[in-house]
Amino acid sequence: MNGKRVYGDYQTPVDFAEKVCVYLKDNRHIKPSAIVEPTCGVGGFLKSSLLFNASEYYGIEISPEYCKTCRDTINSDKVKIINSDFFAFSSKSLIQDKSQILVIGNPPWVTNSTLSALGSDNLPLKANFKGLNGIDAITGASNFDICEYIILQLIYEYRNTNTIIAMLCKTSVARNVFKELKRNYINFETCDILEFDAAKVFGINASACLLLIHLSEKTISSDICTVYDFENPETIKSRFGYANGQFYSNLDSATENFDGQCCFEWRQGVKHDCSRVMELTLRDGTLQNGQKETVQIEDDIVFPLIKSSMFKAPIIHSFSKYVIVTQKKAREETEHLEKELPKTWEYLTNNIELFESRKSSIYRGAPPFSMFGVGDYSYSRFKVGVSGFYKQPLFSVLYSDDEKPVMTDDTSYFICFDNYDMAYVAMLLLNSEKVQGFLTSVAFLDAKRPYTKKVLERIDFDKIVDSLTIAALKETEQKLKLPYYVTIPMYDAFKSLLNFGQLKFA
Repeated sequence: MNGKRVYGDYQTPVDFAEKVCVYLKDNRHIKPSAIVEPTCGVGGFLKSSLLFNASEYYGIEISPEYCKTCRDTINSDKVKIINSDFFAFSSKSLIQDKSQILVIGNPPWVTNSTLSALGSDNLPLKANFKGLNGIDAITGASNFDICEYIILQLIYEYRNTNTIIAMLCKTSVARNVFKELKRNYINFETCDILEFDAAKVFGINASACLLLIHLSEKTISSDICTVYDFENPETIKSRFGYANGQFYSNLDSATENFDGQCCFEWRQGVKHDCSRVMELTLRDGTLQNGQKETVQIEDDIVFPLIKSSMFKAPIIHSFSKYVIVTQKKAREETEHLEKELPKTWEYLTNNIELFESRKSSIYRGAPPFSMFGVGDYSYSRFKVGVSGFYKQPLFSVLYSDDEKPVMTDDTSYFICFDNYDMAYVAMLLLNSEKVQGFLTSVAFLDAKRPYTKKVLERIDFDKIVDSLTIAALKETEQKLKLPYYVTIPMYDAFKSLLNFGQLKFA
């Protein structure tokens, strides 16, 4: 990374900044009266944007060193460099001619937690700026993308004006910004994404783009965001956005419509943030923790564990990884373990400093050795789970030969069943070609976690069973290299379960 990481910056190469400005001028025919670069760094975009010949230029930068570099290298009286913190400064108030403003730049590509860990003071106030609820609000407020925060602040500042916002950012940030535009009823004419090769430009492995938003004074907005290739900007790569009130990652995908409300409750696995103590590996008949120590404790609250990276087979029933689960529900008291499981309590107590050093706010005020993502559903005998990370999702039946419930980590998701046959049918349906195709139309495959609870909740099993025959399930068995097991009576029983069964497992 170029520049000072404490500010979270990837300085934009001059040649790429020039390409962006030339594109905006020649392809988008932008003629700005004023230009603002809100986190200008060493001024790459300010220099390149001189080609617009605007009447006003403003660069805002927190680093005095960067400000000096800008003043020394930009030879124009029109350009004003302001040494200030973006988060406490209004750039709009500086501008005299507001007929068309271009806000251009490359905000920090990091989360606020990363900057905090680096000791940076270049941080906004920690606030629930998206209005999230419950646990999402707790975790969302404690960690969010600085780049996304900056772009949204700029949108709020310049809303209801003829302003164009052109920002380099991660593609995931651009998509979130589009959703926030719609959620907050912001007026805008267009919102486009131009993807570029971040490895070539910045030397990093990330899906990145130029996000281009044309705000409006009129009451107008679009339900669609169009994606282009920056190197071939005349050709549309894809379109995402809203159709019939639902959000789709690919509006042009010709897939079966299984969109709706899932009748089963998708759950997330256990969260403990203390893997060195809580996660155990079976080696030569003994359990070892992450510190390579042999662990001799009671078996009562030690359960088989499947982590995201382990979803590699459609049926998983043997294990080498285990996890200690201290509670049956979140915030449950744990003191009873001292009497009931003295060896386990002693082991946990001997490692208490690791638990107390957990940074997440969800553990504050909670009983000792607390976990999250636990409930009655965690103890279901049969589960169908999936990793949130893989671009090609493989749904797996999870059960243990010793009848112990199987746990997953918090980057995995699962639904629960009372018996193996019903879990098996659900697994075949989810792995079928048609359902897999549908999932590609609602998930972003370049996201760090393409498959989230919100995506999975949209799978409508009623629509699936109306479309898929027993022959389709047998084809899926063959594709997964499973012996033929599914039968018509099993499939009929599953359909009956949808109508009368244990839906929304609590």
